Amino acid sequence: MSEVRLNILDRIGTINGTVHGSVADAIVAALSAEPETIAELETALGRFIKPLDDQKPFSLFHGYANEQAWDAGIVIVDLAARIVAAESSYSVPQARGEVGYHDGSQATEVCLPYRVPDDWLFVASVDEYHVRRDEHRRCRAEPLDPRPILYGPAMTEFIVKGCPAARDAKAEDPIAAIHESWLMTPRADLLGKSPREVMLAKLDFIDFDLHTREWQWSVLMEGPPPLARDSFAYLFAGFGTHEWVVYYDLVRCLLSECWGRLQSQERIEATAEIARLEGIKAAWLEDRQRDFDGRIPSAIIESERRRIPLVMSAKDMIIDEDCDLCQMLADEPLEELGPGFWHLDGCNMDEGFAFSFCRTREEWEEEERRRKEFDEEFNRNCAAQGDQLSPDDVAR
Repeated sequence: MSEVRLNILDRIGTINGTVHGSVADAIVAALSAEPETIAELETALGRFIKPLDDQKPFSLFHGYANEQAWDAGIVIVDLAARIVAAESSYSVPQARGEVGYHDGSQATEVCLPYRVPDDWLFVASVDEYHVRRDEHRRCRAEPLDPRPILYGPAMTEFIVKGCPAARDAKAEDPIAAIHESWLMTPRADLLGKSPREVMLAKLDFIDFDLHTREWQWSVLMEGPPPLARDSFAYLFAGFGTHEWVVYYDLVRCLLSECWGRLQSQERIEATAEIARLEGIKAAWLEDRQRDFDGRIPSAIIESERRRIPLVMSAKDMIIDEDCDLCQMLADEPLEELGPGFWHLDGCNMDEGFAFSFCRTREEWEEEERRRKEFDEEFNRNCAAQGDQLSPDDVAR
C-alpha cells in the first residue's frame, strides 16, 4: 500500500487526486516555500520533484473534494487554514524532516531537508481537521508588508527628529542610541510591534530555508527554483540574516549623514533633510558597497527574498594568493568544483541586545552568560599554561 488520496485546498477552490505517498511527502516539504495558492504549491513542488516540461503535477487532479481514503489512506493540505491532516499507513507528515529528491524520471538517493513555517498545524485525523479548520483559519493574521515602513519616510523622519534632539541634549555620539530606539520602539503601523520584532520574527526560518537551497545546489549541481516575485512568500517575505545586516548598515549610513550635517550647521530644515536622506538611501541601496565585497545591497535583499543563495566563484574563495593549490582551484570551472556561497554574519554590528540576532532578551542574556563562561574558562586554561590571553588575542 503506497498510494494516498490527496486533497489540496486554497481560499478559492479544492482539488483531489491519488498519488504515491512519497509525492504527498514532497508536497508537505514544499510548504517550506510558503505557498498560499494551489498554483504556488505546484511551483514549490519543483524544489523536491523536478517538473517535466509537458505536464504539471496537478494536471490530472479533479476540481472538487473527495475525502474517501484510497489505498494507504488520505492526506489533506489546507493552504488557507495552514493545516495538514493525514490518516496514512505510508508515512506521518511532519513539520520538519527530509524527503528524497526526484529528478523527474526517477527517485534519487539525495535527501533534502525541509522546515515548514511555525504556524502550520499537523493533525492525525480528518475528523480533527474538520473540528479545528475554521478556528485555525479565523486566527490567521492578515498579511502585512512592513518594508514600506521600515525603508520608507517613517525611518528617515525618525532619524531627522532624533539627531537634533540628541544634539540639544548635548550627546557626544548618539548614533547607536538613536538606532536602538528606532529598532525597539513599537509602532501602530506595525500592528504594535517594533521594527526589531518584525525583522527577527522569521529569521531562523528564512536562514534554514536558504541553507537548504545551498545544500540542494551543492549536491544536485543546479540551482533550485526561486520564489516568483508575485508569490505570497515574496510579497510578504520575512527577513533573514542578510537583510538584517544590510538594514543595519543602511540605518547607520543615514544616521551618520544626518549627525554629520548637524555638526557643520546650527540647524537643519526637517523636510529638506528627509528628502536628502531619502536620496542617499536610494543611491546606497543601488550602489556597490565595499563592505559587501562590491555587491549591491538591493540585490542581496532580493536574492534572500526569492530564496536564491549568493554564489561565489572559485577566484572569490581564494584564501592565500601565494598558495599554488588555491590558484589551481581558482582556474577550475565552477560546474566542476561545485558552488561556493557568500554570507553576511553581522560580525561588525554593535554589541547589545538591540543589534543581536536573539528574538528575546532572555535568549540574549543566556547567550551572553555562555560567552562569559567560555571566556573565563579560556583564560583559566591559558593562565595554567602561564599565558593570560583572550580569544580575540588568539584570533589575531
